[in-house]
Amino acid sequence: MIAKKAIEIGVNWFHSKNWKVYKFQKEMWQSFFNLPNGLLNAPTGSGKTFALWIPAAVNAYHHKSERKKIKVIWLTPLKALANDIKLALEEFNDDNDLKLKVAIRTGDTSTTERKKITDSAPDALIITPESLHLMLTQKNAPNYFSDLQCVIVDEWHELLGSKRGVQVELALSKLRAWSDVGLKTWGISATVGNMDEALSALIGPHGQGEIIRSNIKKKILIKSVIPKKVENYPWAGHLGIRLMKEVMDIVKQNNTTLLFTNTRSQTELWYQGIVDKYPEMIGLMAMHHGSIDNDIRRWVEDALNMGKLKLVICTSSLDLGVDFRPVDMVIQVGSPKGVSRFFQRAGRSGHGPGETSRMHFVPTHALELMEAAALRAAIDDDLFEPRKPLTKCIDVLVQYLVTLAVGDGFYPDQVFEEIRSTNCFKALSPEEWQWCLTFITTGGESLSQYDEFSKVEILNGVYKVNRQKVAMRHRLGMGTIVGDPALKVRFLTGGYIGTVEESFVSRLNAGDVFWFAGQTLEFVRIKDLTVIVKKGRKKKGIVPRWGGGRIPLSSQLSQLLRQKFESAAKGIYDSIEMKRLKPLLDLQAKLSIIPDSQTLLIEKTQTKEGYHVFVFPFEGRAVHEVLAGVVAFRIAQSVPITFSISMNDYGFELLSDQEIPIEDALEQDLFTTKDIFFDISSSINRSEMARRRFRDIASIAGLVFQGYPGQPIRGKHLQMNSGIIYRALADYDQDNLLLKQAEEEVLSLQLEQERFLESMERINKQEIKMVKTTQPTPFSFPILVDGMRERISSETLSDRIARMQLNME
Repeated sequence: MIAKKAIEIGVNWFHSKNWKVYKFQKEMWQSFFNLPNGLLNAPTGSGKTFALWIPAAVNAYHHKSERKKIKVIWLTPLKALANDIKLALEEFNDDNDLKLKVAIRTGDTSTTERKKITDSAPDALIITPESLHLMLTQKNAPNYFSDLQCVIVDEWHELLGSKRGVQVELALSKLRAWSDVGLKTWGISATVGNMDEALSALIGPHGQGEIIRSNIKKKILIKSVIPKKVENYPWAGHLGIRLMKEVMDIVKQNNTTLLFTNTRSQTELWYQGIVDKYPEMIGLMAMHHGSIDNDIRRWVEDALNMGKLKLVICTSSLDLGVDFRPVDMVIQVGSPKGVSRFFQRAGRSGHGPGETSRMHFVPTHALELMEAAALRAAIDDDLFEPRKPLTKCIDVLVQYLVTLAVGDGFYPDQVFEEIRSTNCFKALSPEEWQWCLTFITTGGESLSQYDEFSKVEILNGVYKVNRQKVAMRHRLGMGTIVGDPALKVRFLTGGYIGTVEESFVSRLNAGDVFWFAGQTLEFVRIKDLTVIVKKGRKKKGIVPRWGGGRIPLSSQLSQLLRQKFESAAKGIYDSIEMKRLKPLLDLQAKLSIIPDSQTLLIEKTQTKEGYHVFVFPFEGRAVHEVLAGVVAFRIAQSVPITFSISMNDYGFELLSDQEIPIEDALEQDLFTTKDIFFDISSSINRSEMARRRFRDIASIAGLVFQGYPGQPIRGKHLQMNSGIIYRALADYDQDNLLLKQAEEEVLSLQLEQERFLESMERINKQEIKMVKTTQPTPFSFPILVDGMRERISSETLSDRIARMQLNME
């Protein structure tokens, strides 16, 4: 009966809004009541939110009781989504007089509002994974969540494959155990290539559920901004902002435009460039990225909703789900390096059922036009990347166990079964479980003599945190997002602007000027780990750099790129981008070859810099970094030789001051997978990489404390503390699971071991063609430039490259 009522209300409400009711929405409204769990797969802007909220809200309304307990949790990966989601949910509630209270709890929620939520539970709570884990530490949390009917995980593909996703899996396992009414779990995902695996990660390997798929094909119009001249010798990063006039012409023709960049630094540079050349845009445009103060970001979001802004320059902070209806155009600067990310950003325009999304792609170098063609083909064929769920994240698990111990405590046997019901820990052995329990109670074998690592006490079989200081420190350090320590930026006269990383500030001297959040700031001093600034008089300044600047090329996109190059090798130019690149590709074919999918191209050339070997697997920077190290190591085993190594997403370069015996190396089976792990270990400093990885793991696991609010511990001290612990474990506790996790993460995440091995297998099936060239080719030139960035002399890089291009042409 309730299902029938929900469908009736949903259909009537949609008709009152003049919206079309899609088949998948009706199916979802029925399935919500028939199925315990599931995953809704529908394109962005197709009405996914109401497909799940309407049945969840009607169900909550009909099961409302005098007990004021939470009924629905809406889990969102981004704080920026929360307000928009709340408006949408409340619109349906108000129009249908459901009288359901909806609240938000994120890291930005005030202490007063958090207390209200704790004291008087709303009917529905919009929350992030981190804030949900904080609520698990509440006293009487089992009773608070006992009437919970449903958890809806929005943008599940964004959390899947990350430690935040593991947080969600663990929280769901506990909420299922606490719910007295039988908890439903539903995920929402627009773009993921492994939908069945995504469902299993959400509901657990033994859970029952189905995938509800829409039959809607989202209309996306993608056009590339093609430079008037496509140079024969492209190099990365030089083009983007040179196309500003073409970009601003697009902006002027539309009401509201989102301009996406791939990094916060690029966002600042584009804003600075537009202010300099188009001062009339001041007041009509804004910036939005994760390091800008929350109050400023909120103002930008509100101004977007009200149609007050003509242009917003942003990063992934506005990637997901935010419904800014005034946005009628999206511009992407530079390749997003993945199909799903490109699709998500395109969907920010025309964000409504049946509407067409429009996007312009702005290359930062000519060869990115090839990526644009590949991205369009992928979206046409619905070829999205899979997101591989993580397994056995011990650092997240021990943090979660302390979280439960900070609350009402836990019985290990009961929690072990809950944890084993998750996808991440389904293979956790009793021995590993016992290690985790020992770790949180004593610190483990090598740290047991230090009292600060003994956090949890056992009383009558219950594992519980009894010391207030331990509980407070744990709450402050919860979460899995770890980065370079960030310092708040504040005006001398008061007022916060945002945060910059400590590594950037450490290079500033008093009086230095930098550009941040659309303003020229003069560095005054650091006080109490806050960057004090005043308004700068200069119009321009250096731009902060934030970690994580390089986005890796996805395996899906690299495969599509190889197909595009194969088409070019066969003389097939089937898109405007390919046609405009034809002169460049013709030159590549003249000087070398264009490889097809059955060919690995190696180019060998000599310049005044030395002897160069270029290899082009087209597998992405991470794979090329490892492969270049292995190739260099193997060659050096035969002849004493020193290399400089450079790489990009298309290939890598070995440079030496003596001739490189690449022919001899190929005859000795250079790309064999025999002894590959020994050669990887020998060619890269895996122990150093593991030590760096361990810093993040140690922070998540609670081995190092990152400081109190307003008093963060300096980055170099964090690094030193985690380094000391790492060396102690390496010397005295080599079976430590956190130590093993660091080593495994280096292989699986940092070095992309699985993808690397797949690429090696593919290379061994290819025909290797080595071409001696008289000069660098269009393919090798960008890699050559990347290597020069590290070695450039006093003359500017662009001047040097311009001369090289002229000489070659």
